[in-house]
Amino acid sequence: MEIGISTFVETSPDVHTGEVMSHAQRLREVVEEIVLADRVGLDVYGVGEHHRKDYAASSPAVVLAAAAAQTKQIRLTSAVTVLSSDDPVRVFQDFATLDGISGGRAEIMAGRGSFIESFPLFGYDLDDYDELFDEKLELLLKIRESEHVTWEGGHRPAIPDLGVYPRPVQNPLPVWIGSGGNQESVIRAGLLGLPLVLAIIGGRPLQFAPLVKLYKRAAAKAGHDVSHLPVASHSHGFIAEDTETAADKFFPSTQASMNVIGRERGWGHYDRSTFDAARSFEGALYVGDPETVANKIIHLRKNVGITRFFLHTPLGTMPHEDVMRAIELLGTEVAPRVREEISRWEAAGEPIE
Repeated sequence: MEIGISTFVETSPDVHTGEVMSHAQRLREVVEEIVLADRVGLDVYGVGEHHRKDYAASSPAVVLAAAAAQTKQIRLTSAVTVLSSDDPVRVFQDFATLDGISGGRAEIMAGRGSFIESFPLFGYDLDDYDELFDEKLELLLKIRESEHVTWEGGHRPAIPDLGVYPRPVQNPLPVWIGSGGNQESVIRAGLLGLPLVLAIIGGRPLQFAPLVKLYKRAAAKAGHDVSHLPVASHSHGFIAEDTETAADKFFPSTQASMNVIGRERGWGHYDRSTFDAARSFEGALYVGDPETVANKIIHLRKNVGITRFFLHTPLGTMPHEDVMRAIELLGTEVAPRVREEISRWEAAGEPIE
């Protein structure tokens, strides 16, 4: 069971002061957070790609490379790379470079992206949303497979037997598929034999169990060894010494962020009752003291089959020292509890999905 952090490097207004930190400050903070995550024994850190004012990381590979030279063990991934509006050649080159700098710890999490601001920015038509992803994923995997590439598609100039460099330390460079729970994307990941990441940010996490089974059935049908295909989840959350403190610290920025996005997408108003329902044991918010959060992760592992868990924190703008403490608690108290319980299950031969 791998446990880590994901972030979108947000620079939204502080809910108490209204101040907005600079992109530069938040980027430096994130590097410090990755270094701490490595020091406390977390397995992975993911940085999401966005192209708007309230998010600072339009180039996750650059952010991760800044941390790579200061870390030793933690794996470094995008969360996600918006592959539909990017060039697969440059994506591969950027993450192969990161892989070299980190000594073989880079990963790509490819997705369509739930934010669409990159499409007009790079000159793509949203009518080609699905076709772009399919084509570019095909090219990315072809580059991963072979040093010299011959390829032709409909949305990018052809490549006539050209080399793509640098080559990564890892062979193959890990490519995960990020999904919000769409059945087609889950089946595609299974058929391709690619690891799957599910964004579980609402509803009941156990409702994702059928999707994991669908993914494994598709993978098995395509002849892939399902036992070697990890499944990850990405969920909002926060940890403090006690559950009420964690909830009180995490709610204000969560409410502000969810209502900004909600107004853009036509969602209902997000209030404290919505928040409190979501942090119940069966809810999708992983907020609380270390024992509470560990028990929810164990529950997810046992009933959904998740083998990697990303705690997405912070959501919105929170004090850097609070985020650092949450990362420390995740690494020193939550992760050991989860790993110990899973090891106990395995030793006893108890079934895990």
